[in-house]
Amino acid sequence: MDTNTWIVVAVVAAVLAVALAAAVVLTVRLVRTRRDLRRAGLPTGPRWVFWGAIAYVVLPADLMPDPAYFDDIAVLLLALRSMRASSDPLR
Repeated sequence: MDTNTWIVVAVVAAVLAVALAAAVVLTVRLVRTRRDLRRAGLPTGPRWVFWGAIAYVVLPADLMPDPAYFDDIAVLLLALRSMRASSDPLR
């Protein structure tokens, strides 16, 4: 392999590593948000939103192949948004 190929491989690996790290951070944030909302006695929204997001991240069936965690990140962000919206006192 020549130098350009190694550079492309390194860049792709770095992008995938960042995407994986973001998915892990968002998963932890989702779990913490649900726990904090439950401790405060606030509604956490439908249970299926939380468990569906966790299952989507963990299960191998995805919209995109698993090395690309972009779809997982989108699902986690939507679940976080839904949980926070259900606890919003103005709604």
